[in-house]
Amino acid sequence: MKAPTFQYFGKWSPEGVVIRDKTLERYIKLEGSPTLRSGGVYSKKQFGRVNVPIVERLINRVMRSGPGDGKIGGRVIRGAKACGKKYKAYNIVKKAFEHIHKVTGQNPLQVLVDAIVNCAPREEITRITYGGITYPISVDVSPLRRVDIALKNIAAGAFAGSFRNKKPIWQCLAEEIILASKADPKSYAFARKEEIERIAKGAR
Repeated sequence: MKAPTFQYFGKWSPEGVVIRDKTLERYIKLEGSPTLRSGGVYSKKQFGRVNVPIVERLINRVMRSGPGDGKIGGRVIRGAKACGKKYKAYNIVKKAFEHIHKVTGQNPLQVLVDAIVNCAPREEITRITYGGITYPISVDVSPLRRVDIALKNIAAGAFAGSFRNKKPIWQCLAEEIILASKADPKSYAFARKEEIERIAKGAR
């Protein structure tokens, strides 16, 4: 007897989902577990988060406490309502997936993967000091960090969209993912990726 296929939130299967960027295939884990709660099992292993399902990594990014001293879209956001609340973040992503399916008619997992591929920067800058002088230099971004940056900016864009807005956070997250999957400049994550690569190009 064939084992039942795993489905995210009991609705969407990772079967048939295509990762267009071959360099990211090893770092986007599509198969998941029913609970989507690894409990930090891989946190102490180097590159351990490669084994964490991509949807769970998105859920973990939603459990944010604000950007600290930084700003998102020119505004300092101190939202911490989902910080450390795994079940609340789980429901936010679940409702966002339902909204994505309703709007696009596609598998939300495929839309999320396309958004990550479009928002993962290929190069960025680092600062080096030589002879007492500090200057930026362009460096390639590892595939694992590319995925991390994309997820971070997708979550940040969702929170920026819901800041002082009547729209619920799950709807803002869904809209951010849809825009990012289309490489729309209105997406915060995609615009941020373009900015990072533009700055890096000037520092080559």
